[in-house]
Amino acid sequence: EVQLVESGGGLVQTGGSLRLSCAVSGLVHGLTLDDYAIGWFRQAPGKEREFVACTYVGDSSTYYATSVKGRFTISVDRAKATVYLQMNGLKPEDTALYSCGADEVLSAFLYHNGVDVDYWGKGTLVTVSP
Repeated sequence: EVQLVESGGGLVQTGGSLRLSCAVSGLVHGLTLDDYAIGWFRQAPGKEREFVACTYVGDSSTYYATSVKGRFTISVDRAKATVYLQMNGLKPEDTALYSCGADEVLSAFLYHNGVDVDYWGKGTLVTVSP
């Protein structure tokens, strides 16, 4: 079964940067990372989960929420089977638990707030102080 392990969260001041990592393992036999969409969602206390960014690894297409476009960048290191989320210009409203997801279907990330995403990590907490 696909396993995702996030890391890189922490406490940062407004305007600071963090890089989150999502290590991917246990891919379905016969598939490679190129056959998956990998992405990030976040959930702040008392709020619903919201889409942040995703990529379909096979064609390197990327998608971002309007709230993070221009500040966050998603990238993939195929050799390490790791997906990164570089977050710059962090704001207090970016404070949330960030979770990595994987699915063979890109649209699972783009619709229904991630409810159709098959695999999830446990998340890493990002706190941005004013």
